[in-house]
Amino acid sequence: MDAQNLPLSGIRVIEVGQLLAGPFAGAMLAYYGAEVIKIEPPGGDPIRRWRTLKNGTSLWWASIGRNKKSLGLDLKQAEGRALLRELSRDADVLIENFRPGVMEEWGLGPDTLLGDNPDLIYSRVSGYGQSGPYAHKPGFASVCEAFSGFRYLNGFPEQAPVRPNLSIGDTISAMHAVMGILLSLTGRLRGRTTGQVVDVALYESMFNLLEAVVPEYSGAGQIRQPAGTTVTGIVPTNTYRCSDGKFVVIGGNGDSIYRRLMEAIGRQDLAHDPALADNAGRVEHETTIDGAISAWCASNTASAVIQCLETARVPVGPIYNVADMMADPHYQARGLFESVDVDGDTVQIPAILPRLESSPGRTQWPGPALGAHSDEVLTSVLGKDSQQIAALRASGVVF
Repeated sequence: MDAQNLPLSGIRVIEVGQLLAGPFAGAMLAYYGAEVIKIEPPGGDPIRRWRTLKNGTSLWWASIGRNKKSLGLDLKQAEGRALLRELSRDADVLIENFRPGVMEEWGLGPDTLLGDNPDLIYSRVSGYGQSGPYAHKPGFASVCEAFSGFRYLNGFPEQAPVRPNLSIGDTISAMHAVMGILLSLTGRLRGRTTGQVVDVALYESMFNLLEAVVPEYSGAGQIRQPAGTTVTGIVPTNTYRCSDGKFVVIGGNGDSIYRRLMEAIGRQDLAHDPALADNAGRVEHETTIDGAISAWCASNTASAVIQCLETARVPVGPIYNVADMMADPHYQARGLFESVDVDGDTVQIPAILPRLESSPGRTQWPGPALGAHSDEVLTSVLGKDSQQIAALRASGVVF
C-alpha cells in the first residue's frame, strides 16, 4: 500500500518526549502513516543508548524510532523553542512527556500553542497528571504502577509484589495517549471539537485496568489480594508444571469447558459433581480442582497436555519466550515480525497492532540517525533557506 493511503496520512505530529511513553505513542501514529517529527536534544533520546547496543545504538531504537523524522533541536536555547513553536502552528498533534510545568516554563504550554493553532491536539503524558496535589512529583512507570493499585495485585500472597520485566506503565500510557489523540482527531474532523489537551497520567492508565476492584471494595468492602498464578474468583485458571519441567496455562472456567477438562484428565467424578457445576461452586473447591489438574499435568509432558486438551477444546497453551515466538508458524503467518536494515545487518522488529484489513500500518524505515531529517524539516516544513540553516547549525540550535 502506498504510504499516502495509510489511515493517518496527512496528519503531522510533533513528538517532544524522551524515553518510553511519548516515543511509543509517536511510533504507533507513525506506523499508520502520520508524519512524526521527533524533536531530539543534544545527544538524542536516551533510548538510543539503552539496553543492548549495536555499533553504539540501542537495537530498541530501530523499533521505537521507526518511521520518524529526527530533528536535532536544542530547546534550552530560545531560538530552538521559537522553532518548535513555529512547527506547532501547522501541526495536528503535539506529544510531550516532560514533568508538568516544563513546557510552560519554556513558553510552549497549551495556552500558547493552542493560541497559535486552535486545532492543535496537545497530548501530555506524566506520572500523576497535570493537576492535583501530586502533579509535581516525578513519576516513573515503576512507581506509578505501584501507586495505581496494579502492583499490589501482581504477585503471590505474603510476598513482595513483583513487576513484569517490562515498562508496561509507559507502554499502556502511550496507548491511552494514542486513544485520546484519535478520539480528539475524530471529534475535530467531524466538526464537533477543535483542538484540546489530552491529559494522560501513568498511574491512571494502569488504574484503568483494574476491572472490578473498585466496585467490589465500594459495594462489598472486599480488597482484592494478590493470587499468584491464579485469578481470584475464577476457577480453574492457572499455570501448571508438566513432567518435562515446562509450564502450561489452562483456562477451564467456563461450565461446559470445565466438564470437558475434567473428562479429558480422567476425573469424571469432578466433571459431573453437581457442587462444581458452576463457577461459584468451583471457587469453594478450588484446592481440590487445582490439585487434580496439577497431578495430571505432572505426569504428562507439556506437548502431551496441550495436544490432549486442544482435542477436548479446552483453552491451553505454552508459556513462550522470544525464541519460541519467532520459531512459531502462527506468529510468522500473522506477520508479527518485520525486517529492517541496521548497519548492514537484518534485524527483526515487532509489528505494531491492531491489524487493519484494508489499510494496515507498516514499517517504512527503522529509527533514524540523530538529526537525520533536520535539513528536510527546516526546508520543507518551515521554509528555511540554506543560509538560515547554516546559521542555526553554527549556533548549535539545530544539529
